[in-house]
Amino acid sequence: MAVARHNLDEPITRHMRTDFAAIKDTSTVGETRSFIRVQGLGEQIVYFYAIDKEDKLVGVVPTRRLLMSPLERKISEIMERRVVSVPDTFTVFDACEFFVLYRFMAFPVVAADGRLLGVVDVKLYAEEIFDISEREHVDRLFESLGIRLSQVRNAPLSKRFRARFSWLLATVVSGITCALLAGVFQKTLVESVVLSFFLVVVLGLGESVCVQSLSLSIESLHESRPKMKLFFVNLWREMAVSFCMGVCAAVLVGGFSYIWNRHTGAAMALVLGITCAVSSAAIIGFSIPVLLHRLKLDLKIASGPVALAMTDMATISCYLSAAAAII
Repeated sequence: MAVARHNLDEPITRHMRTDFAAIKDTSTVGETRSFIRVQGLGEQIVYFYAIDKEDKLVGVVPTRRLLMSPLERKISEIMERRVVSVPDTFTVFDACEFFVLYRFMAFPVVAADGRLLGVVDVKLYAEEIFDISEREHVDRLFESLGIRLSQVRNAPLSKRFRARFSWLLATVVSGITCALLAGVFQKTLVESVVLSFFLVVVLGLGESVCVQSLSLSIESLHESRPKMKLFFVNLWREMAVSFCMGVCAAVLVGGFSYIWNRHTGAAMALVLGITCAVSSAAIIGFSIPVLLHRLKLDLKIASGPVALAMTDMATISCYLSAAAAII
């Protein structure tokens, strides 16, 4: 049965199941199989969640691994320790976004102390139940859920305002900070007025690269579960590409500045400042979505304002610091 729109603000704990498949991490595979046969699982969507002696969630066991592992092996030896879980403070709407983001068929619901409280599955939100053995139907299930979420976002003005304006405060804070930074380097700007002419160009380059990296990062989060090793590999690649772009853009802008003004110091400051600014913008743009994801914040609304605000501050700092050092 589908959840009505007016229920989307309700706590997820009201809609979770308590007949979940919890297994002890100290048990063996053989003991666990016997336990499952005795307990029975019904026809619910099943993930095997491992808990410790205090009923805290410590891992999830893939079904194939549970079936194929030797009977004497401990559950703690075969379980995946990194589990995507839903905090008990989540609303139904928050949980829906997790289903769209990760495309799992169920999530464990955990308390603040890590105790496993229940399980919430995608059947609760589907307008119709598809045969989950067919991949095409699963894709249609999540697509329909995503469409329903986009429709729900047509909420009252006050609610939409509160959800979005709070993140714009990051832009306000960054603007004030940039103004203060410019004040710190006021002497440098006065000595070389040409630097202020290119301030908009430097900020624009940083923000453009930040948005590019931001988009790539969010896309990667939708394609797979974030792993730190893979994150650093992708970050390194993004840094390499952004460094090359930064050098090329810096040479073009610095070259134009020299031809126009014949000011060697300003041209060198532009080259160094733009290179550093673009590189830092790529790091910020690629990292912010991953950080917000780990904090379970809204990627789509929060990533842009936060990343751009940090990029503006980093860009101003890099550019004016380079100018102060060279001129």
